[in-house]
Amino acid sequence: MAVLSFLLSGLLLCWAGVCAAIPDPRQREALMQQEASLQTGGRMALTEAERRLSAHLRKLKQQEMAGPQFPPAMHFFKARPLIQRSPIFSLLQRMPKGAVLHAHDFSLVGVDWLVKNVTYRPHCYVCFTQRQSVRFRFSAQKPLPQPQCSPWLLLETLRGKTDNITDLDNSLIHNLTLFTADPEAAYPNQDAVWSRFEETFLAALGLVTYTPVFKDYFYQGLQELYKDNVMYLELRALLPETYELDGSTHDMAWTLKAYQDVARQFISQHPDFLGARIIFTVHRGLNVSEVKKAVEGAMRLQKMFPEIMAGFDLVGREDSGRSLWYFREALSLPAELGVTLPYFFHAGETDWEGTEVDQNLLDALLFNTTRIGHGFALTHHPLAKELSRKRGVAVEVCPISNQVLKLVSDLRNHPAGVLMSEGHPLVVSSDDPATFGASGLSYDFYEAFVGIGGMSAHLGTLKELAINSIRYSSLSPQLKDKALALWQRKWDKFISENSP
Repeated sequence: MAVLSFLLSGLLLCWAGVCAAIPDPRQREALMQQEASLQTGGRMALTEAERRLSAHLRKLKQQEMAGPQFPPAMHFFKARPLIQRSPIFSLLQRMPKGAVLHAHDFSLVGVDWLVKNVTYRPHCYVCFTQRQSVRFRFSAQKPLPQPQCSPWLLLETLRGKTDNITDLDNSLIHNLTLFTADPEAAYPNQDAVWSRFEETFLAALGLVTYTPVFKDYFYQGLQELYKDNVMYLELRALLPETYELDGSTHDMAWTLKAYQDVARQFISQHPDFLGARIIFTVHRGLNVSEVKKAVEGAMRLQKMFPEIMAGFDLVGREDSGRSLWYFREALSLPAELGVTLPYFFHAGETDWEGTEVDQNLLDALLFNTTRIGHGFALTHHPLAKELSRKRGVAVEVCPISNQVLKLVSDLRNHPAGVLMSEGHPLVVSSDDPATFGASGLSYDFYEAFVGIGGMSAHLGTLKELAINSIRYSSLSPQLKDKALALWQRKWDKFISENSP
């Protein structure tokens, strides 16, 4: 309080026209300290070992900023090899990052695994679409023809007739990811990149929803997160109908139980992994009655699977999809029935200000969203920003996704930089890492720490972001305490092994 009074008295004198020619250095230093304390991690108490590592990180960051190419200022597809060689990235890979709270079901696992493992399994068919993409299907016999697709070919037979199998596999990989050497030419605008983005999910659908692959895929996804020192996942999942080799299918309840069984199996084999929960999603291109049916299904599933079912969300491109207010009757149903169904809405993933879609941020808060997915437009909405802060509604920041989908080109200009400077509730997430040519969470942490946070971000920033991922998760208070205690042990070990 005394420091604040000192600052205010000095500023009032300046405003009164009696400011000294050179401002008081003590006042300047006090202002800088006051401002630094407001940012993410600014009030985090650090040990001596943590301060040494923070100073080391600052030197490494200065070296990267002084280099001829600064990765956060470049498109991720071009920056990726530079990031992989970065000593900061290497440290972040070893750092316990807590949880991934925003990731999608069909982009959790590296596409190399899908092609080099899954498509080599027996009975895998492929067809080639008129939109220069592919579709896959496992079947005991040749599948029925699919509209706007070539005749089905058994991949085993196709590979047997192909001189260069590597080229064939690379072409299949190309259809499952946005990654390309020249992203600016390949994706000149948001419409182009979103069209291709949604096509990659359609290409993966027939592979991932085959029952044996579905379970293996989720296990592999957990394995990739665990390898990147992530200890918990909240997955946005469509809960698609899965199918067997004979064409028989399983419903949403089966799919959710499969997620639960695989998560339990993974925990039993990795006791320091806390598991996963599912946020059931449907596409925002549906109509009101379809979303109402989905909300009703979400309430049933939550009652059946309280351990793994976390809540509900709408997915798909906001700018071309229907707004949350359009679905108000469907989204109001749980409250009308006296049922608590947590919402985790995508909102503000747009750079169009003042549109109906731009109002999704306020509407998400009106519907008591637990977190805000992306929240890219939040800095344009001071009331929504203040409400989210007061309510402790964290923003799930996905740096690479926002850049690849053309909301921001230079991550130093990402609006989350403003949120970080104010200490707004934030978590760092990966969204669709496989589609972007990334994996785990370390790439997004790098972009957030080096690019968005700039020189202001320090070890306390990283520490608070990791803690936030547990604090703002949907885990019960008891499990949050357990998770934080486990994370702290991992963090202390990380500090002892990496502090200079």
